[in-house]
Amino acid sequence: MVGERAIGASNVGSPCVPLAEPTRTPLRSQDRFRARSESGRVPQAAKTGLAARAISRCCDLLSERGQVSGGKCAAEVLAAYRSLRPSAIDAFFDWLAAECSSDPDAIRRSADLYRSDPSASNLRNLQRATQTPRLELFRRLNLAPGGLGALIEMRAHLLRGLDQHPAWGGIEAELDELLRSWFNHGFLACRRIDQQTSPAILEKLIRYEAVHQIRDRRDLQRRLDSDRRCYALFHPALPEDPVIFTELSLTRGMSPRVQPLLDTDAPVLDAASCTFAVFYSISNCHEGLKGFSFGNTLIRSVVEELRAELPRLKRFATLSPVPGFRPWLAGLVGSSNGICRQSKLASLPARLDAPDWMADRAQRMELERALIPLCAYYLLRAKQGTEPADPVARFHLGNGARLARINWLGDTSAAGMRRSAGITVNYVYDLENLERNHEAYSTEGRVRAARRIESLAREVSF
Repeated sequence: MVGERAIGASNVGSPCVPLAEPTRTPLRSQDRFRARSESGRVPQAAKTGLAARAISRCCDLLSERGQVSGGKCAAEVLAAYRSLRPSAIDAFFDWLAAECSSDPDAIRRSADLYRSDPSASNLRNLQRATQTPRLELFRRLNLAPGGLGALIEMRAHLLRGLDQHPAWGGIEAELDELLRSWFNHGFLACRRIDQQTSPAILEKLIRYEAVHQIRDRRDLQRRLDSDRRCYALFHPALPEDPVIFTELSLTRGMSPRVQPLLDTDAPVLDAASCTFAVFYSISNCHEGLKGFSFGNTLIRSVVEELRAELPRLKRFATLSPVPGFRPWLAGLVGSSNGICRQSKLASLPARLDAPDWMADRAQRMELERALIPLCAYYLLRAKQGTEPADPVARFHLGNGARLARINWLGDTSAAGMRRSAGITVNYVYDLENLERNHEAYSTEGRVRAARRIESLAREVSF
């Protein structure tokens, strides 16, 4: 279950999103925007062709006309933007960076006034001075049908291009701030996805599934059966486009292997008789919402929904990959540590890459003895800053889960072998201890793990 890309609309509110009239801020006049857009500071590609057309529509939207005809004018901007090729989109964002930033002189004057007289009115003037015209542009674009989706796409393009265009950093930060306010968890509705869900949403599940590829329609239908569940968070402005979704299996034990859960021919269990819910996949759906934390809300809400529906359901766990394990192992072997290079560790990556090694029982057992302690060490000792190096471990441990079990050959798919050497991990969500575990993790960096895993980690020394 990969993170990082109650549920049920019955018990989660769907308050109206603040998509109405945008906040009014002082703007440069339309003519001044056009004059500045013709200056030498603006990239030449933004002065002609489709990029120039999109920019002209933005100038209209930021003018008095844009204030009056908001939605219609915003729709024209979005139509012009969507007609752009990637190079023209780059020119469009270069223009936003060059011509729609704050005015340093205005900020300086407002700051001087506030320093000399820290009154409420001078504070408001300073705040207005630091608000860029871009923010107002994005707010007005949000008035158009499909505006929110377009803004998410814009941030995705910005994130992909930041390394080559560092000047876009300010634009990305502003979109990040706006989208976080619009995707406040109180605005997200939670719904179960089943076989009666609209085909448009089901198509998106197939497209967005990031952990275990949905092979065909039969596979999809089995994942939505009565002993399998799928839940998603939705934003009111994107009713047919999930923000994040999770898939789980209702079982009678904590599953160590994912293939039986994905078997389309597996018998359907009576959901009312199941005692475990095993989350085996969680997928974020929008690149433009990268860095936003929705998983905690999703999992906690699903747990509440299932407990209300199925009283015999007492245990909640995940069946997760360890996606950082093989890269960490390769880095360890390739490091300057002579002990690692000369020990049996040095041969592990090549042995894992060898074809058909799983067919050799002796080879399987030898690799299990070597890799399971290393995986325990990786999960408990390898760090990214003060947190675990593994992204899935960070997600679940940060949510208050406990590291319960490491499973050998828990995912023998090509993807499972590639990212985790086939190893899976069960994280357990003990409902009574979630807050305590979360607090210990967030304040002290303490990881709750089974004694067996701690013992395995102690077997490793470098």
